[in-house]
Amino acid sequence: MKITRIYTDADGETHFGELNIPLKDAGTIGLLSQLQPATGIIFRETPGTYNYDWHNTPRRQYVIMLEGGVDFTVSDGETRRFGSGDVVLLEDTAGKGHASKAVDGQPRKSIFVTLD
Repeated sequence: MKITRIYTDADGETHFGELNIPLKDAGTIGLLSQLQPATGIIFRETPGTYNYDWHNTPRRQYVIMLEGGVDFTVSDGETRRFGSGDVVLLEDTAGKGHASKAVDGQPRKSIFVTLD
């Protein structure tokens, strides 16, 4: 399973990358990854006016989009849109960070799974 990550390079610039989560056949229940360690879970709802300028993630964490969408922009200038069902690993705890903005004035529901 491929997911997007936001990470910081050695010069402090942030970029999008891909992370491949290997899946193995678990028989009739489908394909499963290995157990991933996590430290907590945060449920979040943001309004359709959400527009958070440049910031770093406070910790390594997965963001799982449940409803609505978000545009993430990284410091190299690239913007990507994520919506329901998408998973993003935020790893830019240092450097220039990222910006995030609501899509089409719609609220967003998401889950953060904290890793640190």
